[in-house]
Amino acid sequence: MARFNLITAYLRAFLVVLALTAFSVPASALEISDLDKATSSNVDRSVGQVAQSKDVADEVNDPIESFNRGIFAFNEFFLDYILSPLTQAYQAVLPDPLEQGIGNFLHNLKSPIILLNDLLQGEWERASITSRRFFMNTTLGLGGVIDLADHAGMPRHKEDLGQTFAVWGIPEGPYLVIPFLGPSNPRHLIGRLLDGFLDPVSHVADNTGHDEFNYVRLGLTAVDEFGSVRKELKQIKKTSIDYYASIRSLYRQKRASEIRNGKEQKLPPIPDFLSYDYDEPLDDKPAQTGTNPGLMYIEGQELSNRVEPTQQ
Repeated sequence: MARFNLITAYLRAFLVVLALTAFSVPASALEISDLDKATSSNVDRSVGQVAQSKDVADEVNDPIESFNRGIFAFNEFFLDYILSPLTQAYQAVLPDPLEQGIGNFLHNLKSPIILLNDLLQGEWERASITSRRFFMNTTLGLGGVIDLADHAGMPRHKEDLGQTFAVWGIPEGPYLVIPFLGPSNPRHLIGRLLDGFLDPVSHVADNTGHDEFNYVRLGLTAVDEFGSVRKELKQIKKTSIDYYASIRSLYRQKRASEIRNGKEQKLPPIPDFLSYDYDEPLDDKPAQTGTNPGLMYIEGQELSNRVEPTQQ
C-alpha cells in the first residue's frame, strides 16, 4: 500500500510539473516556423500570414496540440477497451434505482469540498443550500443514497477550486489533455489536485486504515459518470469532423458555464473522473442534426459543434 501511495505521489508531482511547464509555453510557439517561410519579395504577405496564424493559436490556446492529441488517443483507447466495457457491464447488472442511488451517494461525499468553494467564492446562498443538502441527505436520505434535498427544492450544484481560481481572476493557461483525466488546463488541473488533498472524506479513510474506500470510490465514480455521458460522447464523435477539436471546444464551453454557475447556457456533461461530482445526465435520446450543419441538437438544445481551426 505504501508503494502504491508513493507511485500516486509521483504521478501527482508529474502532473503539477506538466501544468507549470505549460504556463511557460507561449500560445504562438508552434507558429514561429512561419517566419522562416518569409522571403524578401513578399515580406508584407508573410507578416500578414504570421499575424493570422498567431490569431488562430490564440483562439485555440493549444500550443502543445501534437502532444495533447497523443494523450487524447491514449485516453480514447482506455475508454473504448477498458472503461466502456466495465461501464456497460455495470449498467447491465445494476437496476436503475440502485445505479442512481450510488451516483447520489458519490455526489454527497463531495459536499464538503463544494461547501468550501462556495464560501471561498462568496456564494453564501449556494453555501447554505450545500449545507442543508448535506445534512438532509446524510441523515434522512440514507447517507446520500436518496436525494431528498432535490425533491425539497434544493438542486445539486458543482464547485471546485478550479472554478474558485477563475472567480479570483487567475488565468486558465493553455489547453491540456491529461492521461485518464481528459480535457483540462493548468488552473483546472492544479485545482483538482488541491481538491483531492483537501477532501476530508479521503483523509478520514486514510487515517482509519481504509484506503480501499478511496479506490472503490474513484472506480465507482469513473464508471457511474462515464455511463451518464457515454452515448452523448459517442454521438458527438459520429457527427464531428475533428473529434479532438470538438471535445476541446465543448470542454471550454462547459467550464465557462460552470464558472458562471450555469447561467446563460446549458451544455451536456463531459466526464471529469477525479472531481467525484458531475452534471445530471441527459435523457437517453439520440442526438439529431438540425437544419444548421454547424450545430448539434440534443433534446431540443442547440449545441455548438463547430470545429476549431487547428494548427498546421
